[in-house]
Amino acid sequence: MSQEIEIEFKNMLTKQEFKTLTAELQLTEKDFTDQKNHYFDTNCFALKQKQAALRIRKKNSEYVLTLKEPAAVGLLETHQRLSDVSDLAGFSIPEGPVKDQLHKLQVNTDAIQYFGSLATNRAEKETEKGLIVLDHSRYLNKEDYEIEFEAADWHEGKQAFEKLLQQFSIPLRETKNKILRFYEEKRKSI
Repeated sequence: MSQEIEIEFKNMLTKQEFKTLTAELQLTEKDFTDQKNHYFDTNCFALKQKQAALRIRKKNSEYVLTLKEPAAVGLLETHQRLSDVSDLAGFSIPEGPVKDQLHKLQVNTDAIQYFGSLATNRAEKETEKGLIVLDHSRYLNKEDYEIEFEAADWHEGKQAFEKLLQQFSIPLRETKNKILRFYEEKRKSI
C-alpha cells in the first residue's frame, strides 16, 4: 500500500508576496506546473466530519486518488494510481488501498460523489530544511496564493517555516487547506 505521513506548514500569501517569493527563490515560469484536484465527499460530508479529504489529482498525464486523514503528527496519505478518469460525476471508488482505508473510517464508498475541482499552478524549491511550495490556485470564482513547507520533522519544519516567513516580513496567517477553502467558496455559491 502506498502510504506516507505528510508534515506540512502553510500560509496564505498576497499576490505581491507571492511575486516577491517567486523572484527571491529564483523561480521562473518554467518552474511552475499545472495540476488539477478533483474533490469528493458524501452529501452529509462524512469525510469532512472525520477531518479527512479525498481527491483525484491530475498532474502531467497521471491520475492519483489520495485520501488524507489525521495522524498523530501530520496527515496520513493513502495513494492509489488510476489508469483513466473520464467521468468524474459517475466516478466510483475502485478496489484497492484507498477503498480499504475508507472502510476503516466507516465511510460508505457508494455514497461518495464528485464536488468540483481546483486548478493550481505550482513551483517547488528544495532546501536544506525542507521543500518550499508556492501555489496559485483557481476554483469556482476565486483565486488565491499560498506557501507550503514540507518537512521530515515537525519541530524543525515549524522553526524553518516561521524563519522563512520572518525573512520576507510575511505575517503568519491562519490558513485552511485547499479543500476547505474550496468547500467554503462552493457553499457561498449555493
